[in-house]
Amino acid sequence: MPSEPSGVALVTGGGRGIGRAVALELAAAGMAVAVSARTRAQVEATAREAGALAIEADVSRQDDVERMVAEAERELGPVDLLVANAGISLGEGDGAWTLEPTDWWSVFEVNVLGVYLCDRAVLPGMVERGRGRIVNVASGAAYLPGSTSTAYGASKAAVHRFSELLANQLRPHGIPVFPISPGLVRTEMTEGSFSEDAPWTPPELAPRLVRELATGRFDALSGRYLHAEHDADFDDLERRIPEILKTDLNAIRLRR
Repeated sequence: MPSEPSGVALVTGGGRGIGRAVALELAAAGMAVAVSARTRAQVEATAREAGALAIEADVSRQDDVERMVAEAERELGPVDLLVANAGISLGEGDGAWTLEPTDWWSVFEVNVLGVYLCDRAVLPGMVERGRGRIVNVASGAAYLPGSTSTAYGASKAAVHRFSELLANQLRPHGIPVFPISPGLVRTEMTEGSFSEDAPWTPPELAPRLVRELATGRFDALSGRYLHAEHDADFDDLERRIPEILKTDLNAIRLRR
């Protein structure tokens, strides 16, 4: 397997936080990067630093997503790696019975519909070419018993399950799909929602995981949940691939 990724990467939600860090990491690795976000000033700042293409887009809008992918491919070439990272949260303890339904549903429009629309937009080309990879950024909130945000946790659980089902559909076409958790990273979205002594994840780990997935080293784990901190020892993870597949690990399962 190659030691460095190559080709064209498209990173959504790249104006700040984890998406920005992923865009910088992939650009440093030598990939041609397109980065998108809803806020033009933020995405342009990331693009300048990464030497990337900036695209203003709202992933919850189908027209925006299709335009985003078309612009990335027109300017840089076919997308080899999609990192569907854009996401929002209403904060911890969102009080499902007190929220406006439109506010609660808006989280799903970005976190779930946005992932679906982005994946859907790049897949026809990937399937036709017989190559490509997708990383859908989910969260430990999908399965951790201490999660308290109903909209965020439920939406990220949907991302996990959707990614596994999509990976199964794409297996005959050789297109891996990876649902990942970046861990609890200190960003604008998480700041103020967790205590200072919370188990913060080093911010460099999620970009490193995405970079490693882009090389093809872990294609056999398509559909399996990977955690930026818990799976940070890549040599160990590679050794465990047969065990993970044989015993159906790294997946959300109902155990009775």
